[in-house]
Amino acid sequence: MFSDFQNELHYNQLYPDFGFNTVLFENDFKGIFPELFLVLTILLLLVYGVILSTSKEKKYPLLIGNIGWLGLLGIFLTFVLLIKNPLSDGLIFYNTLIIDQETQFFKIIALGGSFFSILISLDYMKKEGLNGFEIIILTLLSTASILFLISSADFISMYLAIEFQSLCFYVMAGSKRDSEFSTEAGLKYFLLGAFSSGLLLFGCSLIYGFTGITNFTELGKLFTPGGQELVTGLYSLRGCELGMIFILVGLLFKLTAVPFHMWAPDVYEGAPTSITAFFSITPKISILAVFIRVFLEGFYDLMIDWQTILIFSAFFSMILGAVAALSQNKIKRLLAYSSIGHVGYLLVGLCCGTIEGIQGLLIYLVVYVLMTINIFGIVLFPLRREFINSVHRIKYTTDLGMMAKTNPVLAFTLTVSMFSIAGIPPLAGFYSKAFLFFATLSSNLYLLAVIGVLTSVVSCFYYIRVVKIMYFENPKNWLSFSQIPKESALVVGISFFFILFFVFYPSPLYLATHKVALFLSL
Repeated sequence: MFSDFQNELHYNQLYPDFGFNTVLFENDFKGIFPELFLVLTILLLLVYGVILSTSKEKKYPLLIGNIGWLGLLGIFLTFVLLIKNPLSDGLIFYNTLIIDQETQFFKIIALGGSFFSILISLDYMKKEGLNGFEIIILTLLSTASILFLISSADFISMYLAIEFQSLCFYVMAGSKRDSEFSTEAGLKYFLLGAFSSGLLLFGCSLIYGFTGITNFTELGKLFTPGGQELVTGLYSLRGCELGMIFILVGLLFKLTAVPFHMWAPDVYEGAPTSITAFFSITPKISILAVFIRVFLEGFYDLMIDWQTILIFSAFFSMILGAVAALSQNKIKRLLAYSSIGHVGYLLVGLCCGTIEGIQGLLIYLVVYVLMTINIFGIVLFPLRREFINSVHRIKYTTDLGMMAKTNPVLAFTLTVSMFSIAGIPPLAGFYSKAFLFFATLSSNLYLLAVIGVLTSVVSCFYYIRVVKIMYFENPKNWLSFSQIPKESALVVGISFFFILFFVFYPSPLYLATHKVALFLSL
């Protein structure tokens, strides 16, 4: 074990600007000011909601819309503060949190995903009777935890942020209390999530027990060829590798990667569709940021060990996502298995361990978020049966029958999104997959590249089947879209615009992702 004096000396040498020789909390609160603002906003909204919703004078108003729009304003102002933050680089709170280009990139995507997820959900929650404003509060709390998780530079801060995020997700999954499926989804998510958190914590404790270190950068220096002699002599390198495997398994569960995916289809189907949309987007952003920080910074010199496990997981995630979705008729289960396949593609970029691989991962992540928002935005639209005024929701793929006649604009929009997510040229999804596979080939991972191409071809079947239903299949019961919510239409339009924009002008996305990937390699 290092002595306290050696620890202090070592940190001063590594981080002269942000170590022990600086004034405590001098820049710390500047670094997390956007997160603090969001947390303060959430607390104010919670107090406001509790007081007003229990007011007899106001006749116990429903505040889901009011709190929702105020929450969106809070996320937007958090985004502005993030862009204008004077502290753009550094380690804060005794090196437990980090601010750099990677964290800013992932936070921008996470805030955008959360903003649009809430926006497309407002009308859905009103019409489905999800009147509790607490759902919006939980969504905002999980967004704040995601921001902290992206900034984590230490196992302690990482675990606390993951647990903060998970606790919100458990309640959100079971928020539709009159639905047995939602209750089952929340309980199943809680039980399996608690088990994975235990594995993650056990891995962190093993690493700390054998090294006395919890900081990712410190671990990276300890596992260099020169530092491994110290580990081998004083500690057990095998014990560290075992701890790393437990951490990897815990994170793969949170990412819904094979073979730790078993909970995802049931939870995605049982949870309210608005919550499913949120689950499909933002958690993956934060967990991928942690993956990059932990394994490409902390355990990079042990890449031979963790790369094998990631290759295995990516290999079978792509296969399962393509094959299992073929037999799905329920739209949410289809999208759940589809997301497992996309997790496999994202893991391919991590397996490369190169600048090209990380850039391919970032490009694919941005395009995936846009396509998922677009698809869920349309799935959340209310339907009505012919001659019946009752509201109907898209549950089965057959509910989209002949949508090309009832609403040709939406049918065309969903068709383009399906073609893009399938990887059909010349859409954005094709270019993101092509960039990822070229990076895989340059890393000599030929089998992963071949499997990726083959599974992309197989997945085209069920994506194009949805398009065929919209244009060529007559439904048993004709369904048409009722009045489309303006906020949802806005989100669908914006995401559709960017899907087409990156076809004709992908340079901004390529340059931004290359800058982040290059920064991570330094």
